[in-house]
Amino acid sequence: MPPLLSLSSSSLYLLRPLTSFKFPFYPRSFLKSQLYPLSPPAHLLKPSFPCHVSTNSSSYSSGSRSVSMESSSPAPTVSLDSVTQDLKNQTLGPDDANRVKLKLEDLNWDHSFVRELPGDPRADTIPRQVMHACYTKVLPSAEVENPELVAWSDSVADLLELDPKEFERSDFPLLFSGASPLVGALPYAQCYGGHQFGMWAGQLGDGRAITLGEVVNSKSERWELQLKGSGRTPYSRFADGLAVLRSSIREFLCSEAMHSLGIPTTRALCLVTTGKYVTRDMFYDGNAKEEPGAIICRVAQSFLRFGSYQIHASRGKEDLEIVRALADYAIRHHFPHIENMDKSESLSFSTGDEDHSVVDLTSNKYAAWIVEIAERTASMIASWQGVGFTHGVMNTDNMSILGLTIDYGPFGFLDAFDPSFTPNTTDLPGRRYCFANQPDIGLWNIAQFTATLSTAKLINDKEADYAMERYGNKFMDEYQAIMTRKLGLPKYNKQLISKLLNNMAVDKVDYTNFFRLLSNIKADPNIPEDELLVPLKAVLLDIGQERKEAWISWVQSYVQELAASGISDEQRKAQMDSVNPKYVLRNYLCQTAIDAAEQGDFGVVRRLLKLMERPYDEQPGMEKYARLPPAWAYRPGVCMLSCSS
Repeated sequence: MPPLLSLSSSSLYLLRPLTSFKFPFYPRSFLKSQLYPLSPPAHLLKPSFPCHVSTNSSSYSSGSRSVSMESSSPAPTVSLDSVTQDLKNQTLGPDDANRVKLKLEDLNWDHSFVRELPGDPRADTIPRQVMHACYTKVLPSAEVENPELVAWSDSVADLLELDPKEFERSDFPLLFSGASPLVGALPYAQCYGGHQFGMWAGQLGDGRAITLGEVVNSKSERWELQLKGSGRTPYSRFADGLAVLRSSIREFLCSEAMHSLGIPTTRALCLVTTGKYVTRDMFYDGNAKEEPGAIICRVAQSFLRFGSYQIHASRGKEDLEIVRALADYAIRHHFPHIENMDKSESLSFSTGDEDHSVVDLTSNKYAAWIVEIAERTASMIASWQGVGFTHGVMNTDNMSILGLTIDYGPFGFLDAFDPSFTPNTTDLPGRRYCFANQPDIGLWNIAQFTATLSTAKLINDKEADYAMERYGNKFMDEYQAIMTRKLGLPKYNKQLISKLLNNMAVDKVDYTNFFRLLSNIKADPNIPEDELLVPLKAVLLDIGQERKEAWISWVQSYVQELAASGISDEQRKAQMDSVNPKYVLRNYLCQTAIDAAEQGDFGVVRRLLKLMERPYDEQPGMEKYARLPPAWAYRPGVCMLSCSS
């Protein structure tokens, strides 16, 4: 079995300031300050997680790090990247064309979560604290009247080996609204807690999402199916357990768009209307209105979150064994390479402490597990930054242990580049979850997860600190590589990239369109100065002479870098266009689909889905979807959203 992890020696120096604090660890906006120097100060609240964690951990020294990877044979490349790539590229192999496609009745259901973990002895939906349990068995209960299929994903059906013709069944909307039971399903709602906006919120749980079970395909891949908006559960608190068409369209489209961008994400099989109306106060301002109800079928290898573990650690010694049981479950089913690590292959890393202590990942599977979770999370967030995606609600209950983008609420892609951008009106006072803060928030969330595992005595303080260091190293390595590819550079140039982001922030340059047009710059140092900005004229709008000179200066430096690379303009353009999307799911595009769907026209949703399947292709005739947002897109409710859905 190849070793789980590799450590790039070139990255060891990058996060030294982050690893100089004693545990428990609170980020100090180091990552953000490295990437977005113009962004405002972070407003990160100190957590109030009710776990008693030792604070006696030794801090890392600021001296050099040494790495020992002793093994009887040279260590192959890490398996982490290949595992992450598998999640990103859930594509079909050559033999899949000949595979038998299944009817819904023939899906291979399994229920390992229910079978292997403690459940709630009650099955009612009365709001309550569910103690000593990971789930509650509960049936979908949303009222339905003539439900309709709005949209579906053939590629997700392929994952399940579901025959696409099943979408044409007359009873399909009934089955995926929960009105009719699916043969083989065993529905339940998961119990979890979380930090919301930096404060411990206690029990949260699946308040309107009901998992139907796990479908295991012929490749032994396990896929959970979950109906979101399907009715009340014990975790609904005072809510109705329902979802509206507006938010469901956004989640459906963005799940599939993110997958096509190559970013790890939960998926969406289908979206149906319920035929009923739901009352929602979108901005919590007392102006509630009736909106069409809808249910989305989400699909992921697991919907386990950081908060799935936090809730049990917060409830004292009696529930700490549940934390261990959940960790064992996750490793067994979703990280089997950790379970099967060869103990003879030493993966030990020096902490740099004065006592020369080491962290040996082969001696503690939970340490190896949290390190991989940290790295997957870092890789995911680096990918977000690369395409200008802002999640909007990075609470710990919205963080997947698989490093998947999960729970699409008030998300947004950058239009004009603004490091302080947040799409969430609830987040406006402090902008905790703004674009520039996302790397630090990811680390903050990892710190809360390590606190949970430390409380359950699954990892020690040095292992917790080490996981956080690996998060920082992985993020910086991934982010630098992404930005280098976006600019078509032969190697990372911090000064050039920092100056570019500074210019973009000052002039509010469109993030997506700028990088797409940048590939048209020629690596010719002899281009006349008055022609340097011609390829960028569509995005450098209304800039005065002073700003024009700043951009000319930057392009001149950029061209010098390109000329030194020796790569042809044609080759570089092809490479850059493969990482800089032409199309992203801008909020105003979502709104056009929502407006049409609320009038009964689902064609725009389906057209957008098709467009977003190939975001890096030119797609002639679709250029209007790459345009800057129209003026109406800046009205409240389009580019700024609340968590109400």
